[in-house]
Amino acid sequence: MSSTLTNRKGGRPMARILTIFTFFLTLSSAATATEAPINISQVIVDEGVDTQASTVMVQRLSDGQLWVSNAERSKERFSPASSSKIPHTLIAIETGVATPDATFKWDGKLRWVEAWNRDHSLKSAFQVSAVWVYQEIARRAGSATMRDWLQRFNYGDANVGTEATLTTYWLDGTLRISATEQIAFLRQLAERDLPLSDTTYAAADEIMQADSGDGWTMYSKTGWFSDRGAMDIGWYVGWVRCSSDTYVFAMNMDMPNSSFRNLRISTAKAALNDIGAFDCQ
Repeated sequence: MSSTLTNRKGGRPMARILTIFTFFLTLSSAATATEAPINISQVIVDEGVDTQASTVMVQRLSDGQLWVSNAERSKERFSPASSSKIPHTLIAIETGVATPDATFKWDGKLRWVEAWNRDHSLKSAFQVSAVWVYQEIARRAGSATMRDWLQRFNYGDANVGTEATLTTYWLDGTLRISATEQIAFLRQLAERDLPLSDTTYAAADEIMQADSGDGWTMYSKTGWFSDRGAMDIGWYVGWVRCSSDTYVFAMNMDMPNSSFRNLRISTAKAALNDIGAFDCQ
C-alpha cells in the first residue's frame, strides 16, 4: 500500500477517512432522495389489474419524484379519448369559443348515454363526457385553432387530422398521446405554466374538480377508446392538490370488457393513496 494512504502506525490518515466517509454519506443521501419506496406495481396487482396490460405514473411536484409501473408502456401512445376533454375545455375557455357559464342546447337527438340527452353547461358536459358538446366546440373553433393549441400544450402528437376528423380526432385514433406525455402536460397545468389566463385556470379548477377530502382536492378525467379492430383502452388522468404538495397522475389500461370500467379510478387512487398523496398534514 502506498505511503500516501497510510499514517505512521499503518492506518489511514484522518483526512482520507473523513473524505471517504463524506462520499458515502452523500451517496446514501442522494439515493434516499430519489428512490421510490413504494412499489406501485404491487398496488396495481392487488387491485386486480395486469401490470403488463397497463401503466400507472405519478409525479410529486415538489421534488419531481416519479413512480412508474410498466415504464415501457408509459411511453406508448394511444388515443386519449375523453381524457382529452381537459385540453379541449381549456381551449374553449381561453379562445372564447365557450364561456364557463355557457349553455349548450340539446338538439333533441337521442344518444346512447342518457345523461347526454339534455342541455349542458361546460361543467356538466365535462363531468358526463357529453361528446356532442365537445364536437360543437371543435366545430366552432376549427381545425387550425385546435391544432395550434394542442401544439402549444405539447399534447401528444397534436394531430387533429383533416376537416373530416375535426369532430372525431380524439375518438378515432387520429390524436395519440402517451402516459408520459400526459404527465408532462398535467404538470404544467397544475403548476399554471401553460400559456393561459388566470380566468381560464380558475374556471378549469371549478369544472375539473372530481373529488375532495381532508385537505386535498382531485381534478381528473376518464377516457375510453373503443376500436372494433383492437383492444379498448381506458384512461384516468389528473392531479391531486394537497395543502402540502401536488401529485399528477396518468394511467391507461387494456379494457377487455365493461367490467374494467371502475378499475381505472380505483387503481389510480390506490396508487396515490399508497404513496401518501392524500396525507395532507
